[in-house]
Amino acid sequence: MFFTGISDEAGQDIDTQIKAHQELGWKHLELRLVDKTNITQISDAKFDEVAEKVAAAGMEVSCFGSAIANWARPITCDPQIDIDDLKQAIPRMQRLGTPFIRVMSYPNDGDNPVDETAWRNESIKRMKNLAKIAEDGGITMVHENCSGWGGLSAENSNILLGEVNSPALKVVFDTGNPVTYGQDAWDYYQKVYNDIVYVHIKDVKRVDGEDIYCYCGDGQGYVREILGDLLGKGYDGGISIEPHLAAVIHTGKQADNAEQLYQTYTEYGRRLMQLVKEVAPARAAEVPVGK
Repeated sequence: MFFTGISDEAGQDIDTQIKAHQELGWKHLELRLVDKTNITQISDAKFDEVAEKVAAAGMEVSCFGSAIANWARPITCDPQIDIDDLKQAIPRMQRLGTPFIRVMSYPNDGDNPVDETAWRNESIKRMKNLAKIAEDGGITMVHENCSGWGGLSAENSNILLGEVNSPALKVVFDTGNPVTYGQDAWDYYQKVYNDIVYVHIKDVKRVDGEDIYCYCGDGQGYVREILGDLLGKGYDGGISIEPHLAAVIHTGKQADNAEQLYQTYTEYGRRLMQLVKEVAPARAAEVPVGK
């Protein structure tokens, strides 16, 4: 088991992202945006710079937080966009030794919605194609319980993975997303448990129809219970923070300033480590943390 985090929530540039994780004593980081551009889409020269800095810091990249099939790419979008994204990502992941890339499974098109059956079938078809590319590249797509057909419910997630039937498609479980989508986080977690290979930690309270993001363990995401259960059963993968406190990428919310973003992120990391010590002290002791 190891701690990591979606590092652009600490700062936009790679130096700040590395610094935050070093301050927390973490060896891993999850790359999503660098200077406001997704890690799969930055130029080759920029990627070389990022890779060199990560290596020089003695760090590893646990996951790519891609935009593949995400909230900005509805089921009516050109599927080639995601194919190109994945093919661009794979050699970069191979260079960094990164095993996972986060994906979703296509939201319906709010302007031109398709019916449920067509949405389901097309989502599964596209994910099958992507999983074959991922499998050939020796990496694993982790499907997040978020925007997309497979994220509508735990049942849909299980159907998606069952229909795709590939070792290159597993689950990244996000503790906060069920609250946002009116689901029960504990129930969702239990139903997809067998396919979880990576975890995102965020927490949120739903108040009068609005999401109020909060520190882990303070919301309605059953973070404490889920981590206790997961670690008690021997989970040995990444636990990745996605605070959403100072900035929220999909809503366009920006931090008031860079220092607020950084301090909120590192405080979130410290609180996560303390929470793990409380719910699974023996497991927490296994993790080497320190500068």
